[in-house]
Amino acid sequence: MAIGVLSTTYFQPIMVRSMLRSKNSMRKSSLLTRLCLIAVITAIPIGAFASALSELEKTALPQSEEKQSRTTKLINYLIDKSHYRKISLDDNFSVKVLDRYIDSLDPSRSVFLAADISQFETLKYEIDDYIKQGNLDLAYAIFEIYRTRINQRVEFSLERLQQPFDFTIDEEFSLDREDAEWAGSVQELDDYWRKRIKNDILNLRLAGKQPLEITETLEQRYTHIARRARQFKSEDVYQNFINSYVSTIEPHTSYYSPRGAENFKIHMRLSLEGIGAVLQTENEHTLVRRIIPGGPADISGVLQSDDRIIGVGQENDEIIDVIGWRLDDVVELIRGPKESVVSLEILPADSGLDGESEIITIVRDKIKLEEQAANKQILELESALGNLSIGVITLPSFYSDFDGRNINNPDFRSTTKDVKLLLKELKSTGIDGLIIDLRGNGGGALSESISLTGLFIKKGPVVQVQNSNGRTQVDRDPDPEIVYEGPLTVLVDRYSASASEIFAGAIQDYHRGLIIGEPTFGKGTVQNLVSLNRFVNSDEDLGQLKVTIAQFFRVNGDSTQHRGVVPDVTWPFTEREQQSGERMFDNAIPWRHIDSVSYSPFQPSLDHDALSKTIDLHLERVRDNPYFIYAREVNRINRENREQLTVSLVEDIRKENRLIRDNERLELINQKRQALGETIFDSIESLEAEQYRLQNDTQRISDDADKPDAFLVESGKILVDYNHYMGFNKSSTGATLVNQATPDDPATLSN
Repeated sequence: MAIGVLSTTYFQPIMVRSMLRSKNSMRKSSLLTRLCLIAVITAIPIGAFASALSELEKTALPQSEEKQSRTTKLINYLIDKSHYRKISLDDNFSVKVLDRYIDSLDPSRSVFLAADISQFETLKYEIDDYIKQGNLDLAYAIFEIYRTRINQRVEFSLERLQQPFDFTIDEEFSLDREDAEWAGSVQELDDYWRKRIKNDILNLRLAGKQPLEITETLEQRYTHIARRARQFKSEDVYQNFINSYVSTIEPHTSYYSPRGAENFKIHMRLSLEGIGAVLQTENEHTLVRRIIPGGPADISGVLQSDDRIIGVGQENDEIIDVIGWRLDDVVELIRGPKESVVSLEILPADSGLDGESEIITIVRDKIKLEEQAANKQILELESALGNLSIGVITLPSFYSDFDGRNINNPDFRSTTKDVKLLLKELKSTGIDGLIIDLRGNGGGALSESISLTGLFIKKGPVVQVQNSNGRTQVDRDPDPEIVYEGPLTVLVDRYSASASEIFAGAIQDYHRGLIIGEPTFGKGTVQNLVSLNRFVNSDEDLGQLKVTIAQFFRVNGDSTQHRGVVPDVTWPFTEREQQSGERMFDNAIPWRHIDSVSYSPFQPSLDHDALSKTIDLHLERVRDNPYFIYAREVNRINRENREQLTVSLVEDIRKENRLIRDNERLELINQKRQALGETIFDSIESLEAEQYRLQNDTQRISDDADKPDAFLVESGKILVDYNHYMGFNKSSTGATLVNQATPDDPATLSN
């Protein structure tokens, strides 16, 4: 429906009767009568920028298709028969689906009016019935009103952008509107958008942009919002609504439309190309959720988790503003040919949403398979027990060449085969202990986590898998051989997920070694990707459904879901209730416990007295450790930035706050550098100049690789301390950590 420019002298009702046109008019008329979507809008005065929208590509309003009704019924059937979490598609569930669908369209509550929401909610208890019937009328009606509202917001923004702003008025802009009240009037919504525009201008002014450049940037940003809404096709609307339905069950179930399924396949094939970062949308920004080990971003070190990408440029081309863009569109800009350069304008995690942006460059490349494979190093530690060698095996993923295995290729690569070889090499050097580093390991092949566990224990159960029918399968390590019997720790972080959690959980349950680091991601469910075409006798492409079918449980009966694996020794700066992993989702499948399975631990129990003494030594060491002080303070700053709900719209206050943050960052970095005997920076400008130089210094990467990892070193010291206090000794070959020394002062056990 074309949206015309309205006179300022009257209000215009949006009538759903004029929106929904179909052969099934009687059914839709009933919906319209019940819904009564009378959305009163303040008229928009005729202005110079109304033409900006009229010049956008003309696109028809998306309409529901008959095959979508059949697809919905098929999805309902598969959810009912296969999903691990049994739900009742009833009135209570119906309300949640409506809320999630509205939130998917308007997460910042800045487009719809309270009157719109009230009208939608007249049918909040009937969405379950519509879904069962395959009736999508409501979804398309809501989307049409959304598109109308978007046009109105963009028309207002383009018009208001041309008017002056006073940056001395004491007022604030809300950064987090997730729980905000819906605007009760157009005037209230206009006021929010006025502040939003003012904040956008202020950010660009503080970034040194000139007035004309600011206007052009924001015109493009706001116009793109309208263009994006107009580019929604029928399958986009359908995919969005159905995902609002299935993701209400739990976060990992999702539907891919035919086009979405093809893009998913392409992305999977290209997953080893690009910059190597997992991205998501948050508050109209593209958030870096995780850096993939071995990828260009990881190797370059210029992009970090929780950074926000606000602009993308190709080679030496102009940076394109991407605030408010769909994630798929941002990804398309970031992707490109191997060895080409992408420029990213980012808001660093420690700068906050109103902080100063930086421009970084990354050379696109494939994720290096050799970087994804297991690798080893040796840490040389000085301690009261003497000079000790600690082997480290870093494992970025759990991988296996299934094709090579299936054809019995003796040279096929797998995690377990590679680690077994590395262990033999490390043992030949006489290592005194071993660290398995799973930081950033997002999982992979379940079979490899099971067989890898078998290298450190005698044969026995490793993981329990419970399906949607409540049947539990126990996966075991059948091999009685133990390749390495010496002291062991496993290092994890908030990004260690899935197969990593199974391995770490088994090592912990068998009392085989200590787990050190942060609580893990908490991804303890199993998904299956199903082609819906398998269930229809037709050439029509109905897309694919990814459905959660099972849950992992440890041998002690605890789930790895939601809670993750809680380390035996947790870094002192770790937030216990950190908002990461499964804990981010309000509808994640909860942690629970089932019966344990019979198994024989490697050690009778965890030595709590030894662990307590070890933790005391650890805390004493890291109290003044510059690396840990820096990590603690960065965590604090990032947490405060996440919790910031508003920003001032007074320019002088913003400048002062930015200066305070810059000085805090400078002082923090200088404290660490001074403690390490490095030259300190005399100003924030000299620090930024050095950071810019290092971005393009390829030698820096190899130099950094030679620097000791403070967290690995501390993990090695924890390993030494615990096993000394525990009295660990091996009767066979290899070094022992006991009876090498009897320190007079336990606090000097490992320095």
